[in-house]
Amino acid sequence: MKSHVFHPEADAEYAEAALYYAERGENLGGRFYDEIERVIAEIKTAPDRFRAYDPPARRNLARDFPYAVVYLDEPDRIWILAVVHLRREPGYWRKRLA
Repeated sequence: MKSHVFHPEADAEYAEAALYYAERGENLGGRFYDEIERVIAEIKTAPDRFRAYDPPARRNLARDFPYAVVYLDEPDRIWILAVVHLRREPGYWRKRLA
């Protein structure tokens, strides 16, 4: 299984979203964190299983939250480009491909 690394902006948006949910309800932040970690674990187990979203990037959708993890499957790691809210500005993360 490959390791994963967050783009700095993806790491920040993940933390921001977890804090948002933590402020909204009891254990909601923890549930969000657990769900995104589950999504990442699925990606690491079978990175080519998930749909090409904006080639070469792929994404895996969260089940209980309107989020997806957008990533690149690199030879030695999973490069997480974004933890994306699905109802907000689409494609903002594309600049991170450079």
